[in-house]
Amino acid sequence: MTFPSNVKLLSTPRFIGGGSGVGNFGNFNLALHVGDEQSSVMSNRELLNKNYNLPSSPKWINQIHSNTCVDANSIFELIDADASFSSTPGVVCAILTADCLPVFVSNIQGTVVGVAHVGWKGLLEGVVESLLKSMNSKGDELIVHLGPAISQSSYEVGSNIRAQYLSKNKGFKRSFIKINGNYYLDIYDAAKVVLEEFGVEYISGGDDCTYNDSNKLFSYRRDGTNSGRMAHLIWFS
Repeated sequence: MTFPSNVKLLSTPRFIGGGSGVGNFGNFNLALHVGDEQSSVMSNRELLNKNYNLPSSPKWINQIHSNTCVDANSIFELIDADASFSSTPGVVCAILTADCLPVFVSNIQGTVVGVAHVGWKGLLEGVVESLLKSMNSKGDELIVHLGPAISQSSYEVGSNIRAQYLSKNKGFKRSFIKINGNYYLDIYDAAKVVLEEFGVEYISGGDDCTYNDSNKLFSYRRDGTNSGRMAHLIWFS
């Protein structure tokens, strides 16, 4: 099942015609907090609005790897959260990533949408569950798309992180592999564990790798503190 025709979602690329930026920030960094020139970021945000014909400016949030989900309609200044949803046409929910997983959600009627910023910590904290519960729908009434994130082969994590996951839910065992004594997390699959337990049946995406695709995607693990951020937006008309 695909998203309703009135629902629009997008993940921005690392490079775009007309973008501004220096060094590893590429030319379409959309984050103000990473050390890029503010004028370049603001120019890119204007380009984002125009190039993708957004119905309104995105409702940016200050991401802190929490489980906090907020109503995008209530955002009038930058607030701490890691997911947002909207039941108002034309309101653009937005997150920024550079390896973490964007989780886009819509109900099948196309009357409520949302997006979550999902890193290993946010997933443990329950940010996916917070977003799903905000939709006020049963799992089989929701459609989910997993945007570009780091793939398992590039996502080495400590044994302590695996232990935390298994302590929360034994179902996460399938999301880890061990190679040469080191654990690797499949963040896509871990999100699916949560989604499936919530009853979500319609899930797409999960086949990108931010770390390996330097031509198209930002990656913090690859580029470090000089990495820019991609935007992930969803709204409905």
